[in-house]
Amino acid sequence: MTMLGWMVLELTDSPWLVALTGFFASAPLIILGLIGGMLADKLDRAKLLVSTQTITLVATLTMVFLLVFEKQQFWHAYIISAVIGAGWAIDNPARRSLILDLVGRRWVTNGVALDSVGMQMSRMAGPAIAGGLIALVSLTGGYIFASIAQLTAVVVLVILNMNTDPSILKHKKTISDTTDTGILGELAKTFRYAQRNTVILAVILITIIMNFLLFPYGQMIPVIARDELGVGPGLMGLLMSAEGLGALSGGILVASFHRLQYHGRIFVGGSALALFALFWFSLSPWYITSLPILIILGIGIGGFSTMQSTIIMLVSTEEMRGKTLGVITLAIGSGPLGSLMIGAIATSTDSLFAIRFNSILGLTTMLIVVLLLPAIHKKITRTA
Repeated sequence: MTMLGWMVLELTDSPWLVALTGFFASAPLIILGLIGGMLADKLDRAKLLVSTQTITLVATLTMVFLLVFEKQQFWHAYIISAVIGAGWAIDNPARRSLILDLVGRRWVTNGVALDSVGMQMSRMAGPAIAGGLIALVSLTGGYIFASIAQLTAVVVLVILNMNTDPSILKHKKTISDTTDTGILGELAKTFRYAQRNTVILAVILITIIMNFLLFPYGQMIPVIARDELGVGPGLMGLLMSAEGLGALSGGILVASFHRLQYHGRIFVGGSALALFALFWFSLSPWYITSLPILIILGIGIGGFSTMQSTIIMLVSTEEMRGKTLGVITLAIGSGPLGSLMIGAIATSTDSLFAIRFNSILGLTTMLIVVLLLPAIHKKITRTA
């Protein structure tokens, strides 16, 4: 996404069109979020992961073809982003459900934390590598490197899938079928289940707030780096990787905890820290101060992202686990609307004002959610 955002900025010089990259990357979550959750409950989750990673590989190779033959247009970034987003919408519920299958409820917090550590390592290294590759070997060379990395990921997943003993997976395919109620009935059942459980409801609402108001800031980083901080693609990549470094640290810290009982406090505290750091970042006029602020923001995201899925898996029944994670993926799908809003505000004012406005609104709305749904602060009861 770092390379796509830079490509759109260089081709159009428009913050609004850069923001649309994030919109198209997250838009599939709105349509496929719940479907991905149902697939995670019905199909072989390991094979599902291989399929989603293959989708990403095809999209990456398509971008390589366009760049090599110099056929790229700014709107190509939107198509590629949408395809990758569709793969991720199906991947997320399956991957997180598979963690509980492998480690059980006792170690699920540590398992999700380690999964988050892996994700944050890629978010830390990816933008820095992408920025460096653009500066050293051009956008084309960067995408060739990305396609090789993605191919490696698919091959590794296939090998692991072939050599994994199916008996270690606790996932049972006897979970209720959708033939009695149909897909729409299953979706309605999932929404009713989430609405009745105030802990799940609080997680969903805070997830919407974070994806609508916090995460779209990433689409503005290329604009802020070039126009506000006066740096090129190399330092821009480091700036984007700062969040990943902080989130990696936060994920490692959570993974080291044992016998956590108040997961919601880490979830809410991490969210609040990230939103406060975003406000602080909007006031920073220098690159040297912006970088560490984004590291702090990432630490908050580490707590948020780890506990987001952990809480859902702990309080959901086996029958509803994948579907409820699908609702979370659907909530993450609020990101496209956030990308549109921040792009519109940045176009009419400036990028720093846009993220400052988002941070204040995010802190305010999250406080309201916590006051109305105090169960998120209480001890988490594990559902059998």
